[in-house]
Amino acid sequence: MLLLGDLEFRSRLLVETGRYADLDTMARVHDASGTQLVTVAVRRADGHDGSLATILDHIDRSRVTVLPTTWGCHTAEDAVATAHLAADLLETRRIKLDVIGCPQTLFPCTEGTLEAARELVKEGFAVLPHCGDDPVVCNRLMDMGCIGVMPLAAPIGSGRGVANPERLALLRAQVDGPLIVGAGLGTASDAARAMELGADAVLVHTAIAGAVDPVGMARAMRLAVEAGRAAFESGRASPRLHATSGSVREQPVRQTGAPA
Repeated sequence: MLLLGDLEFRSRLLVETGRYADLDTMARVHDASGTQLVTVAVRRADGHDGSLATILDHIDRSRVTVLPTTWGCHTAEDAVATAHLAADLLETRRIKLDVIGCPQTLFPCTEGTLEAARELVKEGFAVLPHCGDDPVVCNRLMDMGCIGVMPLAAPIGSGRGVANPERLALLRAQVDGPLIVGAGLGTASDAARAMELGADAVLVHTAIAGAVDPVGMARAMRLAVEAGRAAFESGRASPRLHATSGSVREQPVRQTGAPA
């Protein structure tokens, strides 16, 4: 089970709510993916003009938890204010924290993320921050009370997959807490790779919404996440450069990181 704060999920696939051709497609994607947690960008879906309510009408909230985000914020102050707006609109103290540091690359701002996370945790929010793949930053966020961390695998929307698998494996070895890969995955094999390296879950957006068949890709992502997690928990056989007899019993590789 995936544990995030006081919530428990069977599904380890998180999806978003934007960029679909229509809201019916979004709802079908949620169903095909088996997700139990979807994110909503509060600033993108302006609650004052009714669009947020329209999105929520197409989410089965009896089985899916809605996690608002501060996407679009460039400062800690703006992110904190947006988190309060989300709390008022959605009646939740859970927030995915996004503080954009660069408008071209959309990389998160480390300083702003740390500042906003510290303030929101102090105010009683359950914070899931989007951040770089830096174990020092991830551990500081966990130490201040975040319910998990969401490092990127590659630039947002790039579809490059896990650009630095060694770094992700290092994060799993050094970060004691839920590790959710939150950006850059392009197809199902990328999701499986992230899970095999020890991610507790993945958040997928562009790879599904931008696919020729979003519903089919959502289904593929679901299967990939399940397979990747099973492979991580099973422990892969030791890799080697040369052939070896299949009759020889050797100790398999055991990856570090306790299952969440």
